[in-house]
Amino acid sequence: MTSNHTDCHFCLQSLRGRKYALREENAYCVPCYDSLYANPCEECKQPIECSSKDLAYKGRHWHEGCFRCAKCSRSLVEKPFAAKDEVLLCTECYSDEYSSKCFHCQKTIMPGSRKMEFKGSSWHESCFVCQYCRQPLGTKPLITKDNENYCVPCFEKQFAHHCYACKKVITSGGVTYHDQPWHKECFVCAGCKTQLSGQRFISKDEYPYCVDCYSRFYAKKCAACEKPITALGSAKYISFEERQWHGECFNCAKCSVSLVGQEFLTRRDDILCHECGSA
Repeated sequence: MTSNHTDCHFCLQSLRGRKYALREENAYCVPCYDSLYANPCEECKQPIECSSKDLAYKGRHWHEGCFRCAKCSRSLVEKPFAAKDEVLLCTECYSDEYSSKCFHCQKTIMPGSRKMEFKGSSWHESCFVCQYCRQPLGTKPLITKDNENYCVPCFEKQFAHHCYACKKVITSGGVTYHDQPWHKECFVCAGCKTQLSGQRFISKDEYPYCVDCYSRFYAKKCAACEKPITALGSAKYISFEERQWHGECFNCAKCSVSLVGQEFLTRRDDILCHECGSA
């Protein structure tokens, strides 16, 4: 350019009728400016004169003609590119060398496109979808089954167990009763509603009961001690004429000898051994 500046700030030669460059309001002739301030080109190592276009990237500089892909040598001017270990590559070469492959479609995930990562694998954003409803998963909670990803509602709809009592999804734990899944907190005594998980219980008409409720509602009473006869008590019980006894309670009413497996006689509501009954 030409100007009213009279002398070069460095060599003091007249600038009249000559091209010059300004820096911090000082004028320099082109040779002085280039020798003092021109950036060296990363490719050819020659200074980038003020008459040339200076392309800069992360503090480094190139001539326009030197700004090329390090692998295929195609110009990167006004084109997308990527850097690897300070080497510039066009997107195609970078993809061939370094880009991830999509776990779903196995195609390259191009530099600059959004990449989703999950469990050490990468997906195109458009490929990272629920296997059932095909909606993008993005950063939503998901569940993986057989290497396929599902949004939580679809997984619950397809695979999760639903509690037999409340019909809601069982997300962890649970109890199986009569081949049906239950929440632990839903598996309760049909009588007193006490939780039965980990407790002894007795089944009646397909409903579970704690021992106390079953004894109160259904167990037969021992004719001798009047306590309930349950499978959780003595292993043996005796039944005679619509009456029942615990094995240990089935004794002679007079001498208290055990009558289990022995002959006995009855007198009104009493049972007697043969000797006492014959006396």
